Amino acid sequence: MTRFAILATLALLPVSDVRAQAPTQQSPAASVPRLPSVTLPADLDRVLRDYERLWKAGDGTGLAALFTEDGFIARPGGWIRGRAEIAPAYQAMARGDLLLRALAYAAGDTVGYIVGAYGYGETASTRDQGKFVLTLRRQRGGPWLIASDLDSAIR
Repeated sequence: MTRFAILATLALLPVSDVRAQAPTQQSPAASVPRLPSVTLPADLDRVLRDYERLWKAGDGTGLAALFTEDGFIARPGGWIRGRAEIAPAYQAMARGDLLLRALAYAAGDTVGYIVGAYGYGETASTRDQGKFVLTLRRQRGGPWLIASDLDSAIR
């Protein structure tokens, strides 16, 4: 399934009781300003904090458990799908003082997303090194799981 197809499918899913962060105005300046962080509801924030903790520990299996059984991660060669494939991919690259921050989000009963930025080490609090979009799913009342993780470095 292509990235467009995933996003189009998510856009068509019914979402009731949507909570969302209001968009911010952005000036058309030559360089893009660092957008402010938003505060996530606790159940969404847990996803980011667990991701950071497991990344720092280099725990590929733990990171894969944050995903739906059929979850996706994007890599330069294409998509990797499913926890069984995500675990070794993350095991090979996860390590470092990762800091994730949310820029926007929306969440309904069973689907949601987080748009954010990331950085590493001491500069993470003042300089973004990359950006991400997490699409999320959950069973009613259950914990949020990552359906897809699309990220890229800021060049």
